[in-house]
This record gives sequence, structure tokens and C-alpha cells, in this order.
Amino acid sequence: MASFKTVMKSGHPPTLFAAFLYFDFCFAIWVLNGAMGPFITETYKLTPAQTGFMISLPILAGAIMRFPLGVLAQYIGRKNAALTEMGVIVLAMIYGFHFVSSYDDVLAMGVLLGIAGASFGVALSLGSGWFPPEHKGLAMGIAGAGNSGTVLAVLFAPPLAQAYGWQTVYGFAGAVMLIPIAVMILLAKEPPDSHQQTFKEHVSCLFTKDGWAFSLIYIITFGGFIGLSNFLPTFFYEQFGVTKVEAGRLTMLAALMGSGIRIVGGYFADRMGGILVLTVVLMAAIGSFLALTAAPSLAVTTVLFMLCFAALGAGNGALFQLVPLRWPNNTAVAGSMIGEVGALGGAILPNVMGLSKQYAGGFAPGFVAYAVFTVVVLACLALWQRKWVGAWVGPRGKVLAPTDAEQAVPDLKPATA
Repeated sequence: MASFKTVMKSGHPPTLFAAFLYFDFCFAIWVLNGAMGPFITETYKLTPAQTGFMISLPILAGAIMRFPLGVLAQYIGRKNAALTEMGVIVLAMIYGFHFVSSYDDVLAMGVLLGIAGASFGVALSLGSGWFPPEHKGLAMGIAGAGNSGTVLAVLFAPPLAQAYGWQTVYGFAGAVMLIPIAVMILLAKEPPDSHQQTFKEHVSCLFTKDGWAFSLIYIITFGGFIGLSNFLPTFFYEQFGVTKVEAGRLTMLAALMGSGIRIVGGYFADRMGGILVLTVVLMAAIGSFLALTAAPSLAVTTVLFMLCFAALGAGNGALFQLVPLRWPNNTAVAGSMIGEVGALGGAILPNVMGLSKQYAGGFAPGFVAYAVFTVVVLACLALWQRKWVGAWVGPRGKVLAPTDAEQAVPDLKPATA
């Protein structure tokens, strides 16, 4: 197995670091309303359904914006697209600091927070673009570990909101966004893996069965991660009566596990195969969701969420080890499209939880629904891999041998749905 030092020498670590930091800070801003959910709910006396919708709106907006940003990145470059997005985010945070004063304003701010959620595909493609195929899983795992921005949000937003008012947190967020902007300008270099393609070729992943198969898996892994990350502060606050700050700290434990394990998922996907790793983590996710329906104690619930987030994070890393193998010439667009659909799944989850609490009196039905969906996707994965192995990926989801790879060029002859 190649050492970490060897992997880094094969690419451009400064660009990878800039991509990680860009995604990390964007992710933190994307989930701000979720991290401050208990404060906002208390301020405007929201029902559980209103809280769920408020939390889900930034996820939904970010999902919708991911694909357009990915397409833009193919034309102006991933570094330029990242800088453009971060500049707009700073302006959005200024708006939030000065003008949010009602529940409708919070919803409008949720749409603006979605701009930050669009960073996913660009960040992963930028970070991994300098690395060869056999190391892209680890590189994407490192860049994708920027979803640890959830940790920053739930760790710092609640105490800042308590001390200065939750609207002021938008101002703090806008100021710290200048850090990844500076790092991107100084360290990042546009990767050499860009290809001149027509718009039709850029969006070809939209019309392949594989694209939608990947998206369904990502609804479980990333949709579960982002949806739960946003909802957990409210869950802990309402389910166990902890303080708002304590709810953020408990969420941090789970989110930190999920973001850190993403790197491990990418690493083992490179070596053991992304399909194999996905199979294992989906089974672990099913067990975690079902165990949470028993409404265990606070300590046990926290441990279960940590295990659940570990599985989801590893699944995120494993899936995106496969993306550049399937779409080597337009990874940013394919990644953005898959990330968009996956994030839509995350937007559904807070609403399901809110409605479950309001109409069923508890959160168990929401966990059951996600467990059942995961079982369905796991069964589908067992069928899909039969067509994937040998066509564009090796056994268990490893990189094809060079002689086999020359015969498998799926981007030129996509299998239409």
C-alpha cells in the first residue's frame, strides 16, 4: 500500500488543502441555521414542522445550486468558480447580519445559505484533480472531509448566539470566510485534468443509469449526514432537554466522527474497492437507524449517532472514489449532480423528523423510513455492481488494470437511461 507521503507526492497538496478549507468553511455556513435551530425556534415560537422546514431549506437550496456551479466550473475553472462563490457568500452573510428580523427573513436567509452548500462538487474535483486515478479516493476523502464544517458550526455558533445574539453569528461567518478566500488565491492551482467538451457532453451524466444509481446511494450517505447534522441540535434539545449549547456539543461528536471517517472510507475504497466498502457501511447504517428507534438513553443515543455518522461518512468517501473512475473527463459536473440529488435527500430528512414528532409524538417513524430506504438501495447496489465490474471498474470497485481500462471508456458511450 502506498504511504500517505507517496500519495501526496503524486499530486499538489497546496491545492488539496485549499479545496479542503474552501469546502470546510462553506459547509459550516451551510448548516448555520441548523446549528442555531433551538435559538431560532425559541425566538419565533415555531412548531416542530416549521422548525423542520426551516432547517431543511438551506439543504434544499444548496442541492439545487450544486449542479449549475459544477457546470460553471467546467467553463471558468474550478478555482475561479470557488472564489466567485465565496465572494457571494460574504455578501449573503452581510445581508443576514443586518436584515434578518422575522421567520420569513430566516427562510430567505436559508436560501442564501444554500449558496455555500453548492461548493461540494467543485471542491472535490479541484482537490483531487492533480492526483492519479489510483489515489483519487484518498484525495477526494481529504477534500470531502471539509464536511467537518458541521463541527465548526455546532461548536461555535451556539455559544456565539447565546453571547451576542444569533443574528450576529452571520456577521462572524462573513468575516471568517475571508480566510479560505485568501488561501485559495495564494495556494490553489487549476488542475490539468480539464477537458474541452460541449455542454451536452458536460451534462451526459444526467442521462445515465449509473448517475442516478450513484445519486440514490448518496441520498443515504450524504443525505443522512447533512440532514441529521442539521436536525440533531433540535433533536437533542427537544428529546433530552439539554441546553442549546450542550445540544451543539453532542452534535459535534457525531459530526466529527462522520467527517473524519470520510478520509478513511476513501483510503480503504482505493485499496479494497469502493463497492465493497459501500456494502459494509450501508449495512451498518441500517443497524444504526433501527437501533435509534428504541429511544435509548442520552449516552447510548450519542454513541449510536457516532456509529451512524461513521458509517455514513465512510460511505461518502467510498462513493466518491468511484465517481472519477466512472466520469474521468467531467468529474466536477458528475460530482455536483450526484451531490445535488444526495443533498435533496438531506432536505427531506428534517421535514420527516419534524412531521414525525408533530403527528406521531416521536422520531422513531423517521428513522424507520430511512432504514427501509437503505435496505432497498443496498439490494439495488448488489444488482448494479454486476454491470459495473469489468465495464469501468475492477473487482469490488477497485481501479481497472491499465489494459482493461483502455477498453472501457464509458464517457464516450454512456448507457442512456
